[in-house]
Amino acid sequence: MCLLAVLYRLVPESPILVAANREEYYDRPSQPPSIQSGKPRVLCGLDQRAGGTWLGVNQHGMFVGVSSRRGNTDPLGARSRGLLAREVLRTGNARKGVDKAMEELMTHRYEGLNLIVCDAESGWVVHADQEPDVVPLEEGLNIIGNQNVNDPTDERVQLAHRLLTLQLLDSPVKFLAVASKVFARSPTPQGRPTMVSRGSDYGTISSSLIALSPKPRDAIFQFSAGAPDQAKYEDYSPMLRDILSRGLREARSKTKVN
Repeated sequence: MCLLAVLYRLVPESPILVAANREEYYDRPSQPPSIQSGKPRVLCGLDQRAGGTWLGVNQHGMFVGVSSRRGNTDPLGARSRGLLAREVLRTGNARKGVDKAMEELMTHRYEGLNLIVCDAESGWVVHADQEPDVVPLEEGLNIIGNQNVNDPTDERVQLAHRLLTLQLLDSPVKFLAVASKVFARSPTPQGRPTMVSRGSDYGTISSSLIALSPKPRDAIFQFSAGAPDQAKYEDYSPMLRDILSRGLREARSKTKVN
């Protein structure tokens, strides 16, 4: 599973703020975030085994993140959840992204998943096991693991929520500073919820911090190529700003033509 937090439309200068820890088998290779070819431009990491992604941002300022979902029987020969995330990232906005996800999920060829799709205009969470269900992303703090968003029975989600609300997160700087510490919280004694997971063959393998702003120059993308309690966050913001600037230029060109 993964742990994903989205502070949505609460901070005017950054309507989408994200913190996420990715958990996977240690021997499953992946690539750090890079700009993918094609349109729209997408910045995301890549799973080298299946070719999908766990989270990314496209040039329209749309964020997509995916996690596994507990408690369902996966279909035989299931298609990678990450491939669905990549396809959704190729859409023009969050509403179209959710439509694309629902269209794909009705084929019943995916493992159980939770999918967050949001831009500055709308935000959505798709819970998909036997039948997919779409719920609006709440304004404020949304945290998801491998159950429902903000699930009151998920101890890990509730711990993350408590730690992220000890301070007023009223700016991108504050959110990223607090989230970088919360999501780097080292494993605790067995049986207690933890932010960083570390098993013998499976655990936290990377972490991401993202701030999306109406002004591309203010956007931030930090990535830790390892568990964040052991590896430093590196700055990938120039690539994010590049694709967002491209998207803004193209949008302005279309407006002039029309």
